Amino acid sequence: MENRNEIQENAYCGWLNNPERRENLRLVISPVTMRTARAYVAWTHRHLAPPVDAEFITSVQTGNGTLVGVVFVDRPTEWVFDDGGTAEVICLATDGTPNACSALLGAAWRATRAEGHRRLIAYTRIDEPGTSLRAAGFRLVPRPLTWQDRSRSHQGSDGAARVLWEIRTGCRR
Repeated sequence: MENRNEIQENAYCGWLNNPERRENLRLVISPVTMRTARAYVAWTHRHLAPPVDAEFITSVQTGNGTLVGVVFVDRPTEWVFDDGGTAEVICLATDGTPNACSALLGAAWRATRAEGHRRLIAYTRIDEPGTSLRAAGFRLVPRPLTWQDRSRSHQGSDGAARVLWEIRTGCRR
């Protein structure tokens, strides 16, 4: 009889070396309908309701076609940022698949630049680390002195404090 470590090792190696698994882990950026994206957000997003509209929506799927995430990009919600060259990630939802958030943010930035925008912004709750944003090239924007504690600029519709992230063309890091 095999001991527990051998069973785990055999199961793990078989799972890792399975060619079907490798194909299924590959993430594919693809278009998605508004209806499908809104339904996906309603099913997976933990804080907010699905957006009503967006300039564009992108999805990420596994190699076998399973939808694992969507991102909505639109004009900035704050008039201060609505300068014609800035777009905002208004909603991003995934099912937790590794690298799905970073893949969506990267695709959103490429599409935003293709539309002629020079800057893409996003907000996270203050208790979220922003790991995927950093991986996609975003940087944390220091809170401007003009923001007041009551400002909508750094509070979401759920009342939670938010922080601002950005990525720009020609940005030095």
